Amino acid sequence: MLKLDAKIPQGPVAEKWNRHRFQLKLINPANKRKYKIIVVGTGLAGASASASLAELGYNVETFCIQDSARRAHSIAAQGGINAAKNYPNDGDSIWRLFYDTVKGGDYRAREANVYRLAEVSNDIIDQCVAQGVPFARDYSGTLANRSFGGAQVSRTFYARGQTGQQLLLGAYQAMMRQVNSGKVKLYSRREMLNLVIIDGRARGIIVRNLITGKLERYSADAVLLATGGYGNAYFLSTNAMNSNGSAIWRAYKKGAAFANPCFTQIHPTCIPVSGEHQSKLTLMSESLRNDGRVWVPKDKNKGVAGPSAIPESERDYYLERIYPSFGNLVPRDVASRNAKLQCDAGKGVGKIDCIPCPR
Repeated sequence: MLKLDAKIPQGPVAEKWNRHRFQLKLINPANKRKYKIIVVGTGLAGASASASLAELGYNVETFCIQDSARRAHSIAAQGGINAAKNYPNDGDSIWRLFYDTVKGGDYRAREANVYRLAEVSNDIIDQCVAQGVPFARDYSGTLANRSFGGAQVSRTFYARGQTGQQLLLGAYQAMMRQVNSGKVKLYSRREMLNLVIIDGRARGIIVRNLITGKLERYSADAVLLATGGYGNAYFLSTNAMNSNGSAIWRAYKKGAAFANPCFTQIHPTCIPVSGEHQSKLTLMSESLRNDGRVWVPKDKNKGVAGPSAIPESERDYYLERIYPSFGNLVPRDVASRNAKLQCDAGKGVGKIDCIPCPR
């Protein structure tokens, strides 16, 4: 019978990973060059892991299905990246970031992992700045923060509306620096077909060369899968349409636990399809949902006339009414559910014509 074991260290949540890190055996810097690690995927996780492992001295082989590592779908994560630096001095802390993230994730995340993420968030921002990510800055030259859903503090670092792209470029540049130094070998246009398990440990992969069609095999001391989710199950969604699920499926076939796969993404700022030219649904900027105000007519029959015909007294700012402490800064899943309730109630503004799906 399969036993789920996340290998989470023992102890209080705020001490788990530091205690575990102290208990780990260290590897002599001179011995690190004896080990080889395979990384599958070149998004934010894969590119940064490849760069960091190579910087530590390990030999790394990195694989991506795209023609260039820069085409990983991390470029579409545009909103920003959170860290508990408390630059605005509005009461933020590592514990508050941990708490908000667990709550914003509908209490479905592993608390130990979320705390570790909050713990290293400040260092991640420093690393990104060192890699050249052009975060927005205020007039004094310090890094700027903006509000984001699910929190009552300003902790989001951003680069206009293209944060994911800039983060990926920073990680990509760091990885290519290691490619140039010979510590990373980059293989593009490869699709992972199988995972090689020896004595219960991942020791290699089998891939298909998408240019020649030939099968290739590679061995290593460890394999790191950073392939993201599977996103092309449906014709139009807000997901990454070029994500590849082969690596996840192969790991599952080799005995890895697999549960609750996310095939669709619900987003509160999604714009419906407007023509046959679209390959995916379009998102409005997150900033339109956060510091702004969202409302629907109190009387659904008056919405057809258009927004200018509805006076202030007849507008229902439903998020501010239901969640007065957060208002429009509620987590996106909460905003999505309440937006759907308003739609189901027939409340809307203006005439809406349904556009048939081209398929």
